[in-house]
Amino acid sequence: MQIQDLPYPDPGVPDARSGPRFLWWLGRNQLGGQLRALAWGLLHFASVSALPFCVGLAVQAVVDRSGTRLALTGGLLVLACAGNALGDTFLHRAAVTNWITAAARVQQLLARKAAQLGSVLTRRVAAGEVVAVSTGDVEKIGWFVEAVSRFTAAAVTVVLVCVALLVYQPALGVIVAAGLPALALAVLPLLPRATRRADLQREKAGRATELASDTVAGLRVLRGIGGEELFLDRYRRASQEVRHAAVRSARMWSLISAVQVLLPGLLLIAVVWYGVHLARTGRITVGELVTVYSSVMVLTYPLRHFEEIAMAYSFSRPSARRAARVLSLERTSEPTSAEPTAQQRTAKERTARERTARERTVEERISEVSSPPAGAPVSALSGDLYDPETGLRVSAGLLTAVVCGDPDAAGRLADRLGGHPAEPEPGASVLLGGVALDELPLDTARTAVLVQDKDPVLLSGSLRDLLDVPSSGDVCADAALAAAQCADVLDALAQASPVAGDPMDVRITERGRSLSGGQRQRLALARSLITDPEVLVLDEPTSAVDSHTEARIAEGLRALRTGRTTVVFTSSPLLLDRADRVVLVHEGTAVAVGVHRDLVRTEPRYRAVVTRETDEERAVHEVLGSEGTLRRDARHPPAGGSAPRGSAQDPLEDEAALRGALEEIEETA
Repeated sequence: MQIQDLPYPDPGVPDARSGPRFLWWLGRNQLGGQLRALAWGLLHFASVSALPFCVGLAVQAVVDRSGTRLALTGGLLVLACAGNALGDTFLHRAAVTNWITAAARVQQLLARKAAQLGSVLTRRVAAGEVVAVSTGDVEKIGWFVEAVSRFTAAAVTVVLVCVALLVYQPALGVIVAAGLPALALAVLPLLPRATRRADLQREKAGRATELASDTVAGLRVLRGIGGEELFLDRYRRASQEVRHAAVRSARMWSLISAVQVLLPGLLLIAVVWYGVHLARTGRITVGELVTVYSSVMVLTYPLRHFEEIAMAYSFSRPSARRAARVLSLERTSEPTSAEPTAQQRTAKERTARERTARERTVEERISEVSSPPAGAPVSALSGDLYDPETGLRVSAGLLTAVVCGDPDAAGRLADRLGGHPAEPEPGASVLLGGVALDELPLDTARTAVLVQDKDPVLLSGSLRDLLDVPSSGDVCADAALAAAQCADVLDALAQASPVAGDPMDVRITERGRSLSGGQRQRLALARSLITDPEVLVLDEPTSAVDSHTEARIAEGLRALRTGRTTVVFTSSPLLLDRADRVVLVHEGTAVAVGVHRDLVRTEPRYRAVVTRETDEERAVHEVLGSEGTLRRDARHPPAGGSAPRGSAQDPLEDEAALRGALEEIEETA
């Protein structure tokens, strides 16, 4: 794989069981690039190591006054220099290619995993940690992958030079062959401590990054409450902790570097002292002494790669561990439990029967309220959306509003309706046209059902880029923006950037932080409308806009999604009043179906959620009828009973007193 061929058509399936296994998997997938870098590295290091032999031969030729050998040695020296230059150039090229392609593979894997997990990723991994993994950790992993080939070439060269010295001059070669392994292994006792300090530095840096990300995300709120200085002080302390950890880590690596300089110097002194002794006794020539001396000096260069590979592994191992942790995350996991007991099975069967009875009641109400319009569009995956767990059925082609008293439960149900929920629960899958969404591939389910949660994310870039999403092509950007009431948003963007002639070309900052909450919400709604899915699920799409804008959005949404299935989780009367059908989900079960006005009059639980009815108001509604008159059973006590103490004997007086109490409650509210 070359840089110009990126990105990978398929980055592969990583071995994410541990950090070292992930690094090994990356190395195996970079095998071709590693072999090329190894070949050029061997040429480079062999050429460098050949220079001392050429120098020694040249010195000996001068001593022997041999012009022929001197000329031959000069030719060998030219070849060694040419091999050195050629090998160094292409080694650097191959190593950088390995670095970039390995980093690109990891980034593609992370991007693919983020797309698969969706909101699950930020629920299980902090946002700052995700940023650190996709930036700094990717770079460190790439560094280790490219350093492996250079280290291998350096290690092979050291072995070859030791063997050559043993053959060329056994007396001095023995000292070099015994000393070089000791030099290479001398730093091993220091590596665990250096690794721990590097891990601590990286951990503190991740915390500082997470704190900075959270601070930037909440900057608008911090300014509102005057908390900037508090968070700045926290970041300063975190930054100082990172600095101290980095200094301690650097001290250990400086010690390792010093050892790598000191020990070769001691070996060089030993070789020179013993070599001079051998030369004085005539056991070796001057040229041989120069060759061995020069070889030891040159070998300090490949020995540096031993230190580099140790440092690269120490920094990349925790980075690979974090990347493997993210890549090992799965969207769904089947719950494991023991075999249920007879009592548990009986309770489960009873619950299923009760649920079936409730579903039958709800189905009867559905058929009474309305039926899908004739001529509704039908695709390869279409039909009613049905959740067996709650009994919620959304008829095809209708705008259905779902009311839940618990906002968190509403969010979980919305996520469940999209199939492959982020937090899976035991039970049957949601069905679309009788097809289980959880059994479909994730991309197929997402194409059929699009879920917009209550906190949608706007990516940085121009507004045109934001709205450039996969779509059917039936809904244009202008229509979607108009339906989402984004005219004032376009005006604000045009005023913010007078240079841009078209508001669609104005850049939006990361996560839309330059916009208000309502503006972000409307742009996200427009983006969802452009996709024009078969089923669109919206979780509180207008919670951050004013009532007038909300009413216009309700009309625009209804008009634009005509003939398409739309589910809106909301408790806003403006949206509920414009829905074709309203379903009340209470304690995890669909308990009532109808239209808004009827449910407000007939369903106390629905009225309590939508109107925020208090206990006192609920008590009055139980006494008064739907027309506001006193119920007969409330005017007269039951047979054989007596009127409560202090109650009026005249029914008209009772009704007047209750009406006065109701007015007093409304004024207080």
